[in-house]
Amino acid sequence: MPDTSPTRADVLLAAATLGLIVVAVAADRPSPGGAALAVVVGAVLGGLVLCARRWPLPALLAAAVVILGYYALDLPPVGVAAPAAAVLYRVSERGRVGPAAVVAGSLLAVSVVARLAEGDDIAVVVGTELGSEAALLLAVIALGDAVRNRRSLRAALVRQAVAADEERHREAARQVEAERLRIAREVHDTLGHTMSVITLQSAVAREALADSDPAQAEDALAAIRSVSGSAMAELRATLGTLRREPGPREPVPGFDQLPALVDGVRRGGLAVDLRIEGPVDTLPAVVGSTVYRVVQEALTNVLRHADATRVTVTVRATPGRLALEVVDDGRGGPPAGDGTGQGLRGMAERIALLGGTVETGTIETGTAEPGTSGGFRVSVHLPLTGVAA
Repeated sequence: MPDTSPTRADVLLAAATLGLIVVAVAADRPSPGGAALAVVVGAVLGGLVLCARRWPLPALLAAAVVILGYYALDLPPVGVAAPAAAVLYRVSERGRVGPAAVVAGSLLAVSVVARLAEGDDIAVVVGTELGSEAALLLAVIALGDAVRNRRSLRAALVRQAVAADEERHREAARQVEAERLRIAREVHDTLGHTMSVITLQSAVAREALADSDPAQAEDALAAIRSVSGSAMAELRATLGTLRREPGPREPVPGFDQLPALVDGVRRGGLAVDLRIEGPVDTLPAVVGSTVYRVVQEALTNVLRHADATRVTVTVRATPGRLALEVVDDGRGGPPAGDGTGQGLRGMAERIALLGGTVETGTIETGTAEPGTSGGFRVSVHLPLTGVAA
């Protein structure tokens, strides 16, 4: 709410209005009573200037009445424009330009009619004084309106600057949140898959040692070492990005690392059939990385929950679209409340960032692939148009 208290400028305008009356009195030298009355009227006009900021229309009408009463009392002449100028300026500055113009025009009309009725020369009244008075009134009204418009423009610019600053803060917060979610997804996918493979290979190594098969145990331990090394490299790259450390980054996993990912799962005894159809080498890196992470999460869920013996991973690239399907022959969906939803949610977030869709669900026995009984399917569709390389 704008401040309506009188300002230093109001005080100066009020003093100028009173001073104008005092000068007119000193020049005209009326009777002591007339001089005192004129000064009182000048003080009243000055007070109305101080009130115009809070009550613009009442102050304007009161000033018009006081000016007409001033001349009705036959006090020293000062014109109508000069004593009304301060009030008209303040009223216009408060946004009441129309009423200010009406009052100014009415004062001029009354003044002209009154002077002509008193017998003043029409050439002087209309040809000279009317023009100068009208120009002064128009000038103060226009000045008040210009000051108001400039103040409104300045306030609008301040609001725009504040809004832009708030939007920058919101955008920065959105970027921080997006980066936090990205890092959370990377860490979840990397650690989830790695721990699942380590758990599986540890069980294989234990059984191999129990069966006195050191070669198989050595293969399992080598797989653990390999997947652990890859996970550490990915985590270092992720944390390096978070810390903004200089230096080369570990390459982002993509299509070229899918065979290695599948081989790591195969070593644990799970049969994985990888089928890649269509040209994938020329696809954007972000698509390859997303496909790798989705396959990684799907295989992790199979290792942890599905109790499956076979998984089929199919990547099919066609002009403008890529389809990915991961199907296992296990027991269907993961148990409720085991935390798997985080992985599926992260998978859906990755796909949504590229404008794609993902569907997951249990396969009905009658619709399963030949030789299987039920299972779980992850089906992804990604548009390739508009994806930056």
